Amino acid sequence: MKDILRKQKRRLRRRIHVRKQVTGTADRPRLTVFRSHKNIYAQIIDDSAGRTLVAASSMEKSLQDGLTNRASKQAAKKIGTALAAKAIQKGVKKVVFDRNGYMFHGRIRELAEAARKAGLEF
Repeated sequence: MKDILRKQKRRLRRRIHVRKQVTGTADRPRLTVFRSHKNIYAQIIDDSAGRTLVAASSMEKSLQDGLTNRASKQAAKKIGTALAAKAIQKGVKKVVFDRNGYMFHGRIRELAEAARKAGLEF
């Protein structure tokens, strides 16, 4: 139990440290990722206006087709591709990536690479 709390505390410290530097503007909004044990969520946020431009998650029915596990790397790829497609449709091509304190590997990396392949620049 102590180990889990220590990990959460470290992630929150990293998150705060990164958020001091990374902010989303109208030109380059912020792509932020959150992962839980059951799902993964991503959204593109314009911090200057304080609103979410585009969002995608493994909870969406359209993205669940063919997935056995909604918290897998496969799901992260689908979400990254879907998010990039929605963003490009809205006119957003360049973003700043906010990994939200998570290490850049596994599901976070798969989502980022899929979004890059689908046309987002970061």
